[in-house]
Formats: sequence, structure tokens, C-alpha cells
Amino acid sequence: MDERARAGASPRTDYLRVKDLHVTYRTAGGDIPAVRGASFGLAPGSKLGVAGESGCGKSTVALALLRLLPKSARVSGEILIDGEDVLGMKWGRLRAVRWAGASVVFQGAMHSLNAVHRVGDQIAEPILLHEPRTTPAAVRRRVGALLEQVGLPPARARAYPHELSGGQRQRVMIAMALACEPRLIIADEPTTALDVMIQAQILRLIDSLVGDTGISMLMISHDLSVLADTCDRLAVMYAGRIVEEGPAQQVFDDARHPYGAALSAAFPRIGDPSSRRNPHGLAGDPPDPAALPGGCAFRPRCPVVQDRCAAVDPVLWPVGPDRAAACVRVPSDDDARAAGVPAGADAASPGMPPEQVARDPNGAPPITRPEETR
Repeated sequence: MDERARAGASPRTDYLRVKDLHVTYRTAGGDIPAVRGASFGLAPGSKLGVAGESGCGKSTVALALLRLLPKSARVSGEILIDGEDVLGMKWGRLRAVRWAGASVVFQGAMHSLNAVHRVGDQIAEPILLHEPRTTPAAVRRRVGALLEQVGLPPARARAYPHELSGGQRQRVMIAMALACEPRLIIADEPTTALDVMIQAQILRLIDSLVGDTGISMLMISHDLSVLADTCDRLAVMYAGRIVEEGPAQQVFDDARHPYGAALSAAFPRIGDPSSRRNPHGLAGDPPDPAALPGGCAFRPRCPVVQDRCAAVDPVLWPVGPDRAAACVRVPSDDDARAAGVPAGADAASPGMPPEQVARDPNGAPPITRPEETR
């Protein structure tokens, strides 16, 4: 769903636009819905962070954007990169878009890099694939320039992955992603397994690269505080759906979905002794995607659950300019009744005029019907 249109924001031209993305894995035990109707956009030069616990569908979304999922995955919806639908591309066009139009920084650099090839050769590979007429000398110069761009000396091109530190390997992965000058980089957990000092260096590097080159960045992490500090906007995922989206600092400081609030509360605030001495966790685990509970998928773990949460599966509602959250507590009682949702006297958030109520672009009501069939 286009939450910008729902909230009355001015239209924009997105380099990446994902509409109603569904990903289902076919297994011997049945179909597993990993992503259930994700929609978002990313403007040129902007940074969108996608947050959530392990198993919520973040990495599946990232891999689906360039059709990198296994054959067992069934993908539907629309993925537009610079106006072209990735899901409808022929293999030759898709191959051209990978690396040159959009590239991926995979999580776990040690596992993503080839252990028996020098890192310079691995950075050079996409250049040679997309620009086969480039001379070896020109390729070496570009590899050296890319390493310098990410803060490494050109001489490190002759190193093998095991000869580099974790932070250096991650910088090599970023250099590879930049090799063909893409307009979009998808960073899947780029700071995983790095200590806090190296993590800060990598995040500063990412921030400066986006600012200097004007590329778009989709950054995935389970760490909401990192994304809030790095990205312009945040999308919070749970059980394969985006349950909240909006300006990064607003979502982090004042999440309107209980899950987003729980993720934010899990991180202590500098200068706030109460948050340090009394950290807040979230009981339980994300649901099994093969056996999602009826109604709201977050209901079994929600600290503010209501009776009506078992009857409806909410979609994104506007909660202010350029913000949306998928919770029955968001719309007013009048709007909830108009959508066919049981109203609750304890609805905590202010509602919106009926003309601003969230609508699915296909004409579906703002909240799905009770006990949606999965």
C-alpha cells in the first residue's frame, strides 16, 4: 500500500517501488508465507531502514528485490526499479540490472567473499562482467579507487579475505557493491558481528557514501537504534508484514505500533538512567509463519492486546503526516466501525477524518475481514 498517498503526502518519484509483495516458500510440509503484502518506496538519495526480529521477512524482501531467492520461492506483486518491473524482466535484462542498477551488501562478509581469491579480483569481477572492454590496467585503477573510497589502501587488493579484519572485509563488500556505480544499494545486516567501534565506522562510511554519490540505500537490521541513527525513514516488519512506517526518528522515539514501541524500548537511552537500569524486553518469539494466529499476528505477545485483536488483521492506517501503523488502536472508534471493525472504548490513538482513512489501492477496506484465510 502507498501510505504516502493515504496520509495525503505529495507524490514523489521513487527509484525503488515495491507494491503488495508476497513471497511464499514451497516445502514438503506445505506453503510457508514469508512476506505478506509488503509495500514501500525509496526515493533517489534517500535511506530506508527495515527493522524486525529474525524470521520477520526482512532478508527475504531484500533478496526478492533482485530475484535472488531459491526456486522454491513463489513471488507475486510488483517490484519496480527505475520504473521497470523486476519480476517481469527477462534474464538478460535482469543480469544487466544486478550490480549496475542495484547491488547487495550481504550479511556475513567472511561467508560472502570467496576464500581462495584475492579481494581485488572479486571487486573487479562485476566490472569485467558489465564492462568487458575495460582494460586490465583500468580495472586495477578502479579497484584501487574503490578501496580508497571505502577507507582501505589500494595495496589491500592483493589480500585474501582471511588476511583482513571483520571491518575491512565489510568495507570490501561495500566496495564490491559500488563497483558498477549502481543507483541503489541493498545492505542486509551490514554491521552484523562487528564490535561497536567498527560498527560506527561502517555506518559513518555508509552515510558519507550516500551523501557523496546520491545513491539510494535500503538497510536491513534487527537493531532499531542503528537504523534510526542512519536512515531517513523506518519500516518495522513483523510476521512478514510492515506494521509501521514513517520518519526514522519519529518511529524510534514515538512508535505507534506496540511492536515498534517494544523494539525501541529494548535499547537504553544515553542520559536516561531509568532506561539503563530497567531495560524492557519482549516476551515470547515471533510466530511460526506456517501457523500464524488468527487476527493480529502480534496479538499473543502484545502488551496492550484487546478482545477485538483476535477478530481482525489490521493494515496500515495514517497516524500523522507521512506515517502509518497497522494496529486497531490507531483509528478512531467511528472510523473502525465504518470499516466493519469492532470498536473499542480503550482505543488510545486519535482518529482521522473519514476521507483520510487508509485504503488499499485495490479497493480493499482499511482492515481485512475477520479470520483472514491464510
